[in-house]
Amino acid sequence: MPDLSDTQPRPFWSQDWEALQEPLTKLRRSIASLPTSPLRVMRVSQLDADLLDVELFGVLKDQLWQALSFFRPTFKETFEPEFVIILQLILYRLSIYESGASYGKQLQNLNYRNERGHRGGLESIAIDSTLTRFQRIMYGAITVGGQYAWTRLNRLVTAQGWGDLGETNPRKTFWNLMQRGEGWFKTLSLLNFLVFLYNGKYRTLVDRALSMRLVYSRKSISRQVSFEFLNRQLVWHAFTEFLLFLMPLINIEKLKLRLSRALLPHSYLSSSASSLGYAQLPLHICVICHENSSAGATTLAGTGGGIHVGLQEDTTVHNPYITNCGHVYCYWCVSSKMGVYEGEWGCLRCGERVTTVEKWAEKVLQEGEEREEEIMNDIQFG
Repeated sequence: MPDLSDTQPRPFWSQDWEALQEPLTKLRRSIASLPTSPLRVMRVSQLDADLLDVELFGVLKDQLWQALSFFRPTFKETFEPEFVIILQLILYRLSIYESGASYGKQLQNLNYRNERGHRGGLESIAIDSTLTRFQRIMYGAITVGGQYAWTRLNRLVTAQGWGDLGETNPRKTFWNLMQRGEGWFKTLSLLNFLVFLYNGKYRTLVDRALSMRLVYSRKSISRQVSFEFLNRQLVWHAFTEFLLFLMPLINIEKLKLRLSRALLPHSYLSSSASSLGYAQLPLHICVICHENSSAGATTLAGTGGGIHVGLQEDTTVHNPYITNCGHVYCYWCVSSKMGVYEGEWGCLRCGERVTTVEKWAEKVLQEGEEREEEIMNDIQFG
């Protein structure tokens, strides 16, 4: 039986398709050399990812320090670099080594890729190349192990005082080299950061040296920033600042007294003033001075009678002034109360609102005259 496939006619375009295979192959190979639009990754997302990583590490370190607070303080100070490197190794092993991105970068939809496989026109159109094993290991060795070694070395040379030795001492020379190396590293880091701000490729010198670039994990997802929380915070901050500005201008005590007079009956205010016991005090006692003296005294612990202990202040009326309700106070005391409460202060003896005060001279004169008469009678009949 003859093969039916041999008898079927070929499509009319098959010969043209076969002829185009060689030009298409050459075209694919030349794509890498063609100029394409560069890959744009937002710089703020990369910097925010670093901040999130720092905050996460700070939270874990605080938890560890709280757990070590039960040990001797010297224990934490002595082995602090070791505890830090253990935390960094755990985070590095569970994030960058396994998935190619730290937790902060994953929250920002970022991950590392091998930039060596994306040169030329393949920068933005090819599938992202994963990091090689060498890149992963070297990144951890430099960022985690290098930082630990530098911290320990700095502690060693500082504890042994290498910087205070003579200039001819080899350890002093090594210390000078360390200082110069640190200065050069900071300078190069600054230059690299300026370049990063220009093209947005490599944030650190380690990323540039290992050709590890942060790109979007899912390019189809657009970066959406919600300013709702920020706007709420700004509104509350402005409202708080306004209240802090407004509160000193409002007399709270005056407002409380005015509301109590408007809402409560006069009989209740009078009974409240009488319940304090100030109405039974002698007339030559200034109730305001007595109130201040009682507030400053302390009560003996364990005594049910409420015995007050403190300095026995003089509560006698000095420079007496009489209020519109007929009670006498010291001029300084009553004028201070009226100034603070702005005409809403109530008399401590009767609860009446004090609006005016006058100098109390007649009563003092009468008492002086009566005292004079008593002295004369004592002389005459003594």
